[in-house]
Amino acid sequence: MGVKSFSRNSRSFPGTAPKQTLSMFDAVALVVGTVIGAGIFKTPSLVAASSINEESALLFWLLGGVLSLIGALCYAELTSTYPHAGGDYHYISRAFGSELAFLFAWARITVIQTGSIAMGAFLVGDYASEVFSLGRYSASLYAALIIIFLTALNIAGIRQGKWVQNMLTIIMIIGLLAVVGLGFSMIAPPASSAIALPLQDSAFGKAMIFVLLTYGGWNEAAYLSSEVRDTQRNMARVLLSGISIITVLYLAANYVFLKVLGLAATAASPAVAADFMRRVSGEQGAQFISILIILAALSTGNAAIITGARTGYALGRDVALFSFLGKWNERASTPVNALTVQAGIALGLIILGTVTRNGFATMVEYTAPVFWFFFLLVGVSLFILRRKEPDMFRPFRVPLYPATPLVFCGLCSYMLQSSLSYTGIGALGGVGVLLAGIPLLFAVRLHERQQAQKGG
Repeated sequence: MGVKSFSRNSRSFPGTAPKQTLSMFDAVALVVGTVIGAGIFKTPSLVAASSINEESALLFWLLGGVLSLIGALCYAELTSTYPHAGGDYHYISRAFGSELAFLFAWARITVIQTGSIAMGAFLVGDYASEVFSLGRYSASLYAALIIIFLTALNIAGIRQGKWVQNMLTIIMIIGLLAVVGLGFSMIAPPASSAIALPLQDSAFGKAMIFVLLTYGGWNEAAYLSSEVRDTQRNMARVLLSGISIITVLYLAANYVFLKVLGLAATAASPAVAADFMRRVSGEQGAQFISILIILAALSTGNAAIITGARTGYALGRDVALFSFLGKWNERASTPVNALTVQAGIALGLIILGTVTRNGFATMVEYTAPVFWFFFLLVGVSLFILRRKEPDMFRPFRVPLYPATPLVFCGLCSYMLQSSLSYTGIGALGGVGVLLAGIPLLFAVRLHERQQAQKGG
């Protein structure tokens, strides 16, 4: 069954399609670099505060890895069966039709991805300002400069973008392993103890919000599926390898934090990684972790810029009104116009975060509910596409179907409810921008009818 779409489609752009230029290593580096951001240096204390002992805190992180792997299994089927630069946009379009796909693309361009880019840029700005302040709006100025620099880098070409991403990811992993290694050198072998579960459901729910926030971003691999070599065979490997590496690193980092600082000190720390490094190597260690956090945020921001522009490109391929976004630069092998527009919106969000005086927290609230709503729709699309397109060749089929995608959809529903419950006015802003896409959709339809009449 074909995809219901707007009048302009990919056949209107001959010779401008993405090429398979990314190796499996490149794609895994993007997944790991997207996920392992500054969150792992901030959220362990929040998770520890919802735990009754060290074992239950580690169990939260293990559970986060398992749930992410369940989601990755669902995405492995979708990415290998439907490799497309639009990623989630393409799956939603095939399953639900072009109207809902348009709203997703609108939300991703204006809320989800641009909000994530601004979030990472604010983190860089916060820590860079500690090293050298640029004045009253230092964090915002750094954030804006980072967005401009990384966008320009990726406009220059995917080779430059992926090279920087690979380097940042490698440095970040080495740095995190160094932190873990220092921690293990400070602790004795653990005594065996039984794992105890948290006693209150509210504590469990709150802990998992922060854990899954820290694991978030692995689904960005979907937007590279048309650019990964031997896609049908490698996409499942990319997703599962990436999440496995992330889970091991997260468990190791939290283990040494808890064993060196203890549960109470970890839970009470406003900057757990900095406190940990002060304990094991003094103030020089705290400076080292600040640099590592900046690199982690840069890695996340660069990966978000690379994958985010692919949605704008896919929208431009389908919608005549946004056709300028659907142009692919053959020389650079990037969607230059989509990258430029994405940067402009992200810079607008930097201004919003500056006005609210709490840029990072505002961006978390702004993006979370919209993200989980569409993440849920992607999970549901797996069921719909299995029914609508039963004869489609599926190189990878999610194991234990339908139980596995049902668990994934249940998780997304829970996180959607939680993100609405635990966030403030920023969430209303994100939902409001999403709803603003509805009248824009009518404008697109009107434009399509006018174009059809002219053509007739």
